[in-house]
Amino acid sequence: MARLRNLDDEVLERPFDKRLFLRMLKYLKPYKKQMVVSFILMLVVSGASLTNPYLFSRAVGALTDGNYGVIPYLFAGTVLSVIVGSFCLRMRIRTMNVAGRKAIAALRQDLFNHIQSLSLPFFDNRSAGKIMVRVINDVNRLNDLFTNGIINVLVDCLTLFLLVGIMFALHWKLTLVALCSLVILGIIIMLLRRRMRRAWQIVRIKTATMHGYLHESLAGMRVTQTFVREKRNKELFDETNLDIKNSWLKAVGINNLFWPSIDILSALGTAGVYVAGLIFMGPAGSVDGLVLADLLAILWYLGRFWEPINNLSTFYNDILAAMASIERIYEIMDTKPLVFDLRDDMPRLPPIEGRIEFDHVHFSYDTKQPVLKDVSFAVRPGQTIALVGPTGAGKSTIVNLVSRFYDVTGGALRIDGHDVREVQLNSLRRQMSVMLQDSFIFSGTILDNIRYGRLDASEEDVIEVCKAVRVHDFIMSLPRGYRTEMGERGASLSTGQKQLVSFARALLNDPRILILDEATSSIDTRTEMLIQEALGVLLKGRTSFVIAHRLSTIRRADRILVVQDGGIAESGTHDELMKIPGGQYRTLVESQYSYMED
Repeated sequence: MARLRNLDDEVLERPFDKRLFLRMLKYLKPYKKQMVVSFILMLVVSGASLTNPYLFSRAVGALTDGNYGVIPYLFAGTVLSVIVGSFCLRMRIRTMNVAGRKAIAALRQDLFNHIQSLSLPFFDNRSAGKIMVRVINDVNRLNDLFTNGIINVLVDCLTLFLLVGIMFALHWKLTLVALCSLVILGIIIMLLRRRMRRAWQIVRIKTATMHGYLHESLAGMRVTQTFVREKRNKELFDETNLDIKNSWLKAVGINNLFWPSIDILSALGTAGVYVAGLIFMGPAGSVDGLVLADLLAILWYLGRFWEPINNLSTFYNDILAAMASIERIYEIMDTKPLVFDLRDDMPRLPPIEGRIEFDHVHFSYDTKQPVLKDVSFAVRPGQTIALVGPTGAGKSTIVNLVSRFYDVTGGALRIDGHDVREVQLNSLRRQMSVMLQDSFIFSGTILDNIRYGRLDASEEDVIEVCKAVRVHDFIMSLPRGYRTEMGERGASLSTGQKQLVSFARALLNDPRILILDEATSSIDTRTEMLIQEALGVLLKGRTSFVIAHRLSTIRRADRILVVQDGGIAESGTHDELMKIPGGQYRTLVESQYSYMED
């Protein structure tokens, strides 16, 4: 059960990638105007904050010199700088919050759109919970970076330059003493950088693992309760939860090594400036050009000096933590779909008649094990083709190739003479409907679910289709009829009812090609008899593929293909195949009837 606990923890990504960081910043490009305005506002805020220590030091100098007349003006300047700084700070926060949230929304939309374009193997190899973490948690992790971090780090860098410039102008020797502690801080940052980044990566991985396990547990709750598995699942979740707690505490512990370092360096730097300042002033109070007002100004600026240092350290920690999310986001964004339009100017597939040709088709999910080997057959428009054979023979693979969920790895598949790889993918799928064995019902009304693929369908169109598949009476028996709300995955419907609703959804599209993959596997015998008549009418004029293990449902097919070991073992009508002594189809039919009689 190790898989349930770890859910294949992902490998840590490559080292800090400046290229990925710059790619992420492109989402702020449409908001350059807002960023420039925010930067100017923050410059005003920074300038106002730097003005106050200078005004206070001048006030001390005025008191020392007995020049009391300038003190009211200095006080008024201080009040004005506070008011201006507060107003500009408020405007900056509002401006960048709007721009940052729009950039986050655009990133999340692009990520979701890209996920929808990915091929089925991507979803087969990843849990839904882990994908959700990328779209929600990892994108949200960039919020502070977009709304505050980028602008603040620019302003803090500029503030540091201004502070150093002012301090050098006041007394360059004393300023050099104050800056000595920066060398030590740089060494600490270099030592902690890699450890911090790795620690935050582990936090993201463990969080994704928990989401994946939680999603799997909730989806399989019926099985969990059936096998009284609650206690063991609780233990597994506790272990996963403990992993997150421990990894988070470790990351925070490494992260918090910064703050004692900065506090200690700040105290040492301030003490050094006091001592050096007293030496430079000397007993007369003005040795080496340093006066009390300048000493106080440098001390106050030194106190302000550590504020942008703290901010830059926080930003550095945040960017290391955010890089773990950025890497995970772009790991998906850089994943290429296996099935896609080969070029931008791919022609659209014109309205089709439904003629399908498999021309020496080969297919394999990996290079080691072929699934289809040299499969060739042709289907005329309007024919109903039944696919039978043992599990794993390749029946579902054949219909997946028709709907181009996968591309052939050898040979060609043509519809009305068009190679399906040489036309727009969407124009192909819009002319077919697929009803899978696992009938998925979305949250919303039954009406919304049935016209999921045809939003312009009227309610009358929906009712007509539902009557044809004998589901209308059942729907009308519900509290609100077609407007009855369905829970997640149609929890209030039986398996057979969900399949009937899905059947109506597929038929409403009026497709030229219809694929039914075990579409009647969960419909009881009485219901099956009711829809046979509807199938006879609704399949007429459409090219249809029907996969069914119950052979009684495909006796009326125009042709039956027996799929065996990745190839077509037999082909013909029911009557023709039953005449083959020892044939695969005849053996299957006789085995089923013998089993039913027993």
